[in-house]
Amino acid sequence: MSTTPAPLSPKFVPAEKSGVTSVSKSDGFKFSLVSYNILAQAYVKGDLFSHSPRPCLKWKARSQAILTVLKSLGADFLCLQELDEYDSFYKGNIESVGYSSIYVKRNGQKRDGCGIFYKQDSAELLTEEKIEYNDLVPSNQDDTSSEDKEENLPAGGNKKLASKDAGLKNKRAGHGDLNDPCVRFKRDCVGIMAAFRLKDPSHFIIVANTHIYWDPELADVKLAQARYLLSRLAQFKLLVSDKFDCSPSVVVTGDFNSLPGSQVYQYLMSGSSEAGTLLEISDDVPIPLCSAYASTRGEPHFTNYTPGFTGTLDYILFSPENIKPVSYLELPEPEASDVQGGLPNYYHPSDHLPIGAEFEIIQ
Repeated sequence: MSTTPAPLSPKFVPAEKSGVTSVSKSDGFKFSLVSYNILAQAYVKGDLFSHSPRPCLKWKARSQAILTVLKSLGADFLCLQELDEYDSFYKGNIESVGYSSIYVKRNGQKRDGCGIFYKQDSAELLTEEKIEYNDLVPSNQDDTSSEDKEENLPAGGNKKLASKDAGLKNKRAGHGDLNDPCVRFKRDCVGIMAAFRLKDPSHFIIVANTHIYWDPELADVKLAQARYLLSRLAQFKLLVSDKFDCSPSVVVTGDFNSLPGSQVYQYLMSGSSEAGTLLEISDDVPIPLCSAYASTRGEPHFTNYTPGFTGTLDYILFSPENIKPVSYLELPEPEASDVQGGLPNYYHPSDHLPIGAEFEIIQ
């Protein structure tokens, strides 16, 4: 009698340069955070994931596997993208093990969104704001140009497969003139950011979670969304700093659908970009950010693994003013047996891998 392989539960490992020999909280106060595109069930289509074992794609098995992974991680913060079935499944099941949560759903007919789960005994929610990238659409938009007609088209992930499908390209083209900003920038993508007070010891932190648009042919749209994200984040940090008389740490997570070295990546790392877009976005000074993985072990070989596309799209970014990463969530190597053939599979229930970091507060 054969047994189905159990999903793997990655562990946090110390960063080599940190000199840390343990991931315990003995040396200084630490908090942990995981970012994970869990692959919305609404986007699990047989033609996109024909490489995956059929049982792995079934909602009952896949949802339980994702839940097993999330619970095993034990992070203080879980930042999830492509989060659907929030009210019907994930909210109750994850909160039953000590978390509270906040959530923003994508606009229009989209079924998924972004959520932040936080341990009740580790953090207290102070305030939150939702980010809707449709705010980039000029106010005189015509609602008939909405992408809603494109039912269940995912925001990102390995749906690079979809971008190569001629039929999908034709379908996308039928939505209107992409040279029209009202059409081009209406992607129904979202994000969420919140301020928390860590309880032991008292420390303020802002956590942002987002999912940037997927299409490589709309690189300017991705960059505009990244610029808007940092602009909103800078405003939010000022609000939190003034309201609570604090200097909050900042962590930004998500599926940015952008490879290392891309315009979006460079902008997020440098706070500036030479690339222009069709829109003028506020020139607020963005928050300087570093990548948790790049500053410890280097960016992963991949966070998204399918036969049609393999690469790093997911990041954990932080402002280095008062926190530093001291450990990171381990990731498989390209030759690892548990990723061969592409994801999802029995070992990994999403086409993305969870990434994570443990941060130490610099007193």
